[in-house]
Amino acid sequence: MTVLVLGGAGYIGSHAVAMLVENGYDVAVVDNLVTGHREAIDASIRFYEGDVRDRAFLEKTFEIEKDIEGVMHFCAYSLVSESMEKPVMYFDNNVGGCLSILETMEKFDVKHIVFSSTAATFGMPEKSPISETTPQRPINPYGESKLMMEKMMAWQSQATDMTYVALRYFNVAGAKADGSIGEAHQHETHLIPIILQTALKQRDDITIFGDDYKTPDGTCIRDYIDMADLIDAHIKALEYLKAGGKSDQFNLGSSKGYSNLEVLETARRVTGQDIPSQMGDRRLGDPDELIADSRKATQVLGWQAKNGLETMISNAWKWQQSHPNGY
Repeated sequence: MTVLVLGGAGYIGSHAVAMLVENGYDVAVVDNLVTGHREAIDASIRFYEGDVRDRAFLEKTFEIEKDIEGVMHFCAYSLVSESMEKPVMYFDNNVGGCLSILETMEKFDVKHIVFSSTAATFGMPEKSPISETTPQRPINPYGESKLMMEKMMAWQSQATDMTYVALRYFNVAGAKADGSIGEAHQHETHLIPIILQTALKQRDDITIFGDDYKTPDGTCIRDYIDMADLIDAHIKALEYLKAGGKSDQFNLGSSKGYSNLEVLETARRVTGQDIPSQMGDRRLGDPDELIADSRKATQVLGWQAKNGLETMISNAWKWQQSHPNGY
């Protein structure tokens, strides 16, 4: 039986593929390589290049991979700022792709899907930590598109025997422990890789946006989750569904917050580099604190985060040093 990983050549998807293989699963990958990297996937893995919105392509893939026991869905655009500039592109790709996937799964009687959702579906919650019952009020098209995808799966699950798990995760960080695969974006927006690029002298300095938040050191606090912990949750979610678990949603994070300055200081300690920084104005719409309440994932899936910030940065640093220009 095969696990079909959609978007499996991307940052998170490629780590899912690697960990699935390490855990004995038969894996096939679909990716259109718009943001993914073929080099992130071992040459021995069955790979289908194409867009999930192309129904003929997707159905052909399902025909070839006759025994799909479950789908892991990572193929979505995910840049908040880009979604604000190109909302229609995000709805077309993310929501349109989800529609194609669900219809194809129904046609080929594939029962289970684990979906890569996001904390962005919550928008700017009034309270932290954020639980599954926190109201979902997205403030950008990216978060809105992911929430729409969650709702599509919920209605499809109610109408058919398909079951799903939506994993809403917070700030994903890290890389494979051996440094062989990691984060490589054309236009990097994530704090930790930008800090590490500065450590490698690829940037002059790192700008911290805002020091007047209601936090101990004045900078934003965010919840970071290590890549290995994240993929472990996906695998546990798939096994939960295969065992007859009902469709559900889970928040994933370490349930511990780190301020931007704490992340910077940890990176300085891990890399041994000075990492020049400057303070900038706060960005519009950045909440003071976003921390996950992940107790439900622990109770239902038997999952919990094991790795801390230092491990995430250390593994990311291994990747960044060995692949300074990406793949």
